[in-house]
Amino acid sequence: MTDSNRTEPEGFEPFERAAPPRSMSKNDPTQQPDWERATLEKLAFASLREQRATRRWKTFIRLSWLVFFIFLVWLAMSRGTPTTAKTTAHTAVVEIKGEIANGGDASAEFVIAAMKSAFEDDGAKGVVLLINSPGGSPVQAGIINDEIKRLRAKHKKPVYAVVEETCASAAYYIAAATDKVFVDKASIVGSIGVLMDGFGFTGLMDKVGVERRLLTAGENKGFLDPFSPMSDAQRVHAQKMLEQIHAQFIDVVKKGRGDRLKVDTPGLFSGLFWSGQQAVELGLADQLGNVDFVAREVIKAEEVIDYTRRENVAEKLAKKFGAALGDASVRALRTAPALR
Repeated sequence: MTDSNRTEPEGFEPFERAAPPRSMSKNDPTQQPDWERATLEKLAFASLREQRATRRWKTFIRLSWLVFFIFLVWLAMSRGTPTTAKTTAHTAVVEIKGEIANGGDASAEFVIAAMKSAFEDDGAKGVVLLINSPGGSPVQAGIINDEIKRLRAKHKKPVYAVVEETCASAAYYIAAATDKVFVDKASIVGSIGVLMDGFGFTGLMDKVGVERRLLTAGENKGFLDPFSPMSDAQRVHAQKMLEQIHAQFIDVVKKGRGDRLKVDTPGLFSGLFWSGQQAVELGLADQLGNVDFVAREVIKAEEVIDYTRRENVAEKLAKKFGAALGDASVRALRTAPALR
């Protein structure tokens, strides 16, 4: 039993008092009214924001591609036109650099287009072909050669060739049509000859044990195939063709250079090449000089304007895309022997 009259010391508690129940935090969303609805609304708005951001990004990408294609079209339509007013007296320059071949910057298409612009410009007092090329296609060179003579006769303007490092083979085929050829003393000039090169792997195939299976209609259709032997008759045929083209080349040079050319020089038309100083002595070139010299001292129009037509980035991309697409189409449709 307990004594009802018993007093305990002040501050003494016989039993530990239980802590009052903890109240829920006011920040707990689950304790707020309609918390489920609020949560769903937040999720819905977050999804809408994400969809808007995705749409904006897609729109940005599409607009970027549109701007890019517009830029390509603009590049394709634009041409390398002179930046200076063409009404003033000047010397027109057309560059012929690199391999002379169809589809390149030194193709007949590009060079002739540039020459026409230069000759037709009233401000151009003369045209300079700035040449730095090892040669290339005799067909492309022949087309340019003929057009030089036609434009010169039509517009009554002088046209000169200025050689930088190299003017060989097909490049000299072009230079021979000009009024004068100017070179640097260390330029490489000449190489009046024609070649047809390739490889033959028949001996290697015999050693390795590889059989070449080539089907042709026409006994000589595959005579340039590197994996098939070349007969004596085929070799003679190819040699006659090269000699005929070589004779055409020699005739063009003789007519273009005239009495200036020392035709009795041994090896002049053998495919040899000479320094610029030697070329002047042999009559392949007229004198030493660069573009500025010709413009200032020969044409008497010191201002130089470049008319060179170059393939721009858009055209290169378009050609690559078109070539890839066309090649894929041909492979898909090729079901029969092809004539090529």
